[in-house]
Amino acid sequence: MSDSEIDSGLNIDNSFARELVDFYSLFAGDKAPSPKLIKFNRPLAKTLGLDLDNLSDEKLAAMLSGGASVKGSIPLAQAYAGHQFGGFSPQLGDGRALLLAEVLDLNQQRRDIHLKGSGRTVFSRGGDGKAVLGPILREYLLGEAMHSLNVPTTRALAVVTTGERVMRQHLLPGAVLARVASSHIRVGTFQFFAARGQSDKVKLLADYTIERHFGHLKDSPDCYLGLLGEVCDKQASLIAKWMNLGFVHGVMNTDNMTICGETIDYGPCAFIDNFDPSAVFSSIDSQSRYAYSNQPAAAIWNLSRFAETLLPLINNDTEQAVELATQVINSFEQSYQQYWLTGMRSKLGLSNQEPEDLALANELLEILAAQKVDFTQLFRALGNLLQGGGETANMLFTDPEVFQQWQQRWSARLSRDPLRSKLRVESMHMVNPVYIPRNYQVEQVITAAEENADFAPFEKLLAALTSPFEQNEDFDEFSAPPADEFGCYTTYCGT
Repeated sequence: MSDSEIDSGLNIDNSFARELVDFYSLFAGDKAPSPKLIKFNRPLAKTLGLDLDNLSDEKLAAMLSGGASVKGSIPLAQAYAGHQFGGFSPQLGDGRALLLAEVLDLNQQRRDIHLKGSGRTVFSRGGDGKAVLGPILREYLLGEAMHSLNVPTTRALAVVTTGERVMRQHLLPGAVLARVASSHIRVGTFQFFAARGQSDKVKLLADYTIERHFGHLKDSPDCYLGLLGEVCDKQASLIAKWMNLGFVHGVMNTDNMTICGETIDYGPCAFIDNFDPSAVFSSIDSQSRYAYSNQPAAAIWNLSRFAETLLPLINNDTEQAVELATQVINSFEQSYQQYWLTGMRSKLGLSNQEPEDLALANELLEILAAQKVDFTQLFRALGNLLQGGGETANMLFTDPEVFQQWQQRWSARLSRDPLRSKLRVESMHMVNPVYIPRNYQVEQVITAAEENADFAPFEKLLAALTSPFEQNEDFDEFSAPPADEFGCYTTYCGT
């Protein structure tokens, strides 16, 4: 180890760099002029095995901004392609990010440490390779909130300001996000080589992916069809969780769909306040391709593109391969419906299954949409209603009588469910959050940080979002929906 290398204490094992040589470009990252550790996820760092006793904030800032050499690391920018809003781009790749290290954590789970905003790479396509503080803080908040809501997601490890001013609409403070993922293999990673007719590379990637994520498939004669099935199932489960929480990703391009089934890239995402199935927040989604209600269909479309890359591996007979892959893709809808309905049963306090449950859930959503009721508040209020607090729920409706009619049907259904009342409320409160990253609140804390270097509001909101199911009077302000003057919210892919 040279004098300038940082010994992180991490158990680094760079299998991606070692086994997939043609899948990346080596890239060390830009040296930030004045890196400063603004936010550090110490509990996550401990699980990764970072040697916190011997790593100062200065060393962490240097390491996690991309400018310092880390013992054992092979920093690289990954190659991938992708369909963006339906149009295919054969070369995208990490344009302002790098894979700093691949580590085995304290549980021997393989994790990527990835830096976003670390400088220009060979994949930058004219961009400056930088990121600015506001969107980086936003991704930190959203990622940690989703983790606390029990949604598979990338995690935020650190925010480091670089000391630079980066030009966007105007000069803004530069920053880097260090995030952690099970891997950064995307549908677009497979597309990169499939588009070039390099089926040998697709096979190499598929074998690596099976070894890393789906080891039980290794000895299966239908391992590639099994890979497609596993990815479809993980995505069905993930999208159902999004829908059960009112989450709109906003940019479900194939390069933003991970093979491991984790939510990635929180650029233009948002949570719904007043329920609207057609909700779109992203400024660039003018055709509503990725609207809330379209997310399951968008997932099927992406998975179909993934299936296309695997066809030569599934069967030498193209027609037979298409037939087999189509059967797997067609199973997504049923899997998704099962995951979604299981989630809705939990939200409604139902522990057993009856045929009418689907209609009961859909009827409630129709009422919420018609009366523009706050999605998160209503589901939390249902548990309180069972404790005798019915006024809160009724007050959310402009026409409570319609809700009360639904409530009678719900009560009749609950009477046939074996779960005891106290346990029912507790179970409902474990899946219906009090706090979500409400768009206006996220903007407020980001503005305070960007304009006044005041991170106290950010820390307070983060504290609420990382305990989303626990009512806390210190966080009452974060359970409130936006005032009318906040208006329609538009998100931008700022990272």
